[in-house]
Amino acid sequence: MRKIPPDVVFEETSVGRLEREIWLASDEEIDRILADFGVPSPPELSKPGVYLQTTPAYIVQENLKKNDVVLVPVGSTEYHGKHLPPGADTLFVTQICEAVRRYTEKQGRPVGLAWPIAYGAHPWHHYGMPGTVIIEEDHLRDFIIDIMLGLWNAGYRKQIFVNNHGHFWVLESAVQTFMKRYQLPGIYRMIDWHRAARKFFRTKDRGGELETDFVHADESETSLALLLVPDMVDMRHAVDTYPQGYLPEGHMDKAVDGLGRPSKWSDGQGHQPLEWFSTPEGVVGRATLGDPKKVKRAVAFILKYLTMLIDEILQTFPPGKVPSKVTYRSEEELEPYLKEPGSEGWKPVYGLIGRP
Repeated sequence: MRKIPPDVVFEETSVGRLEREIWLASDEEIDRILADFGVPSPPELSKPGVYLQTTPAYIVQENLKKNDVVLVPVGSTEYHGKHLPPGADTLFVTQICEAVRRYTEKQGRPVGLAWPIAYGAHPWHHYGMPGTVIIEEDHLRDFIIDIMLGLWNAGYRKQIFVNNHGHFWVLESAVQTFMKRYQLPGIYRMIDWHRAARKFFRTKDRGGELETDFVHADESETSLALLLVPDMVDMRHAVDTYPQGYLPEGHMDKAVDGLGRPSKWSDGQGHQPLEWFSTPEGVVGRATLGDPKKVKRAVAFILKYLTMLIDEILQTFPPGKVPSKVTYRSEEELEPYLKEPGSEGWKPVYGLIGRP
């Protein structure tokens, strides 16, 4: 029986009960959950019928009547050392979202899945790393807002952006700007999945399964790659690094904010050297410790959590229904835009652009 560390609290909510269930599950039970979701599986980016962009439009419309939630994976193109591909962030999150889609399809109501955002914004200390393609944050925010508007117009008024990269402040800004700009009723969630699963990225000395805290291209991310995209990993090139900041440890948290420190890792600059000077290897931590077993529980949790979130959204707002008190636009004004896309009387949402 796995023990619950004294500092781990599971709320008496559906989320807390799920966390507790995953924490206490045996290794065999975790393997069964992963198998239910088809993890691992080959990437399905070009497989017919998986993404909105690879599915005939009439099937998309039929599925919308069963499930009008859409997942949008958000990754990056970023140097992850010589042993991992630069698209690791994008690959991790697409594998997770594809697994959720497979599972909901077995339930008879497949969640919508959009092609990923494969380039990201970056904090200053990432700049200059070879292989890292940087999108300035204003451009990325507007790009996300445009995607949100297009998906809304297509009938997806419940949107979950699943993030796997260190630019979360841009996603937060995007959802707030979208609502202020358009005031369109819906459910919009930006989820940094590592943070959502932070309890399952704990180190062994804190009751978890990892030797080191999650940072970048390290033990945690290498373990994820070995679990989710093993054919894209070459451990012969894995290295360990021991980066040092200018200030003593304890002020800034690590990647998943699991230590409860005063500041997030992204809350400042200048307290550490640029990565090009401190870790030019592209690895921030001990990649040689990577082992897929170490992250199975975290992945099992996020798969179950996203599925539960989709279910709870649809229980509260069945397909075609949206919350009513999240906009100052009147029901009369919105009525034609909320109709099924392409149906009689429907109006494209772009007709609202520029109107208060």
